[in-house]
Amino acid sequence: MPRTPFLMLGALSLLAGLAAGLARLGWDLPSLAWADIHGPLMVCGFFGTVIGLERAVALNRSWGFVAPAATALGGVALLAGWPLHGAFLLLAGSVVFLSMAVAVTRRQPEPFTKVMALGAFCWVVGNALWLSGAMVAEVVALWAAFLVLTIAGERLELTRFLPPSKWRLPLLAPALLLVGLGATQSVVAAGPAWTVLGLGLLALVAWSLWHDVARRTIRQSGLPRYVAACLISGYGWLAIAGLLMPELDAGLAIPAYDAALHALFVGFVFSMVFGHAPMILPAVLGVRLSYHPVFYAPLALLHLSLALRLAGDLLELTSWRQWGGLANAFAIVVFVLVTLSRVLAARRASCHL
Repeated sequence: MPRTPFLMLGALSLLAGLAAGLARLGWDLPSLAWADIHGPLMVCGFFGTVIGLERAVALNRSWGFVAPAATALGGVALLAGWPLHGAFLLLAGSVVFLSMAVAVTRRQPEPFTKVMALGAFCWVVGNALWLSGAMVAEVVALWAAFLVLTIAGERLELTRFLPPSKWRLPLLAPALLLVGLGATQSVVAAGPAWTVLGLGLLALVAWSLWHDVARRTIRQSGLPRYVAACLISGYGWLAIAGLLMPELDAGLAIPAYDAALHALFVGFVFSMVFGHAPMILPAVLGVRLSYHPVFYAPLALLHLSLALRLAGDLLELTSWRQWGGLANAFAIVVFVLVTLSRVLAARRASCHL
């Protein structure tokens, strides 16, 4: 089945979501009408489509491609001004995604597949609530849990290449429990939901820094070191998000809300995307992707600009926040262009063989 169209539509949600985010920051852009769907475009239209495509390829079942197709079209529907149709398509795509996760868990009942299935369930619940009329702020913790648990499951899978440890899973369980509990509490407004979620993220960071293979691959060179740099720096931003989240229990209309969420979604999740793309794209699209140190440029820009944005949030300096957000978007676009250039370079090299 052709896979490039899914990525192209996912990229459309990404670019529109970035533009909508800049409009929310106060930049004078025509995307102001999309400002309210910034979160759904990024989490569901882009991340959901890309992760769904990866899972459909891995599952190797034609019905699995319904997931990225539905979420990609859901993003398009949102951009076209059809919010109910878009929300329904996003929900449908996440339900198929959950079905894939359940199928994989039945085929391979390992802890990492169960963690990823739990993340998929959080995504479905979040999308269902958003379709029913909940505000983005009311479901964003569930969307965050979807991405955090998905990444945690993928990293847990790779620990199979490390020496066995009887403490690895017992130490991970409390972190995952706190993430799931905090996300659930945020929906029903019960107790210090964001504090619980933040504690879960901090526990996950501690576990990851000790058990992730990145501790070893950072000592290598080339692509393994680059991937490890992405992962470790991403864990740093996840820790910052965890530290900021207790402030959100006092209300979400505070600067710490923007800081905490973007430390998680931009600092952590996009660091993971930057690190995994050179390995995932060849498997998903069947293309070669040659590594080059130039990949460090957008990664460094992402971190520096996010630091500026968070400083603007916490110090209430609007211009710092705006310019940091603009540079965030630029870093992501630069990464996409660098990735495309390396794919084309690999194709040219293969043509000369």
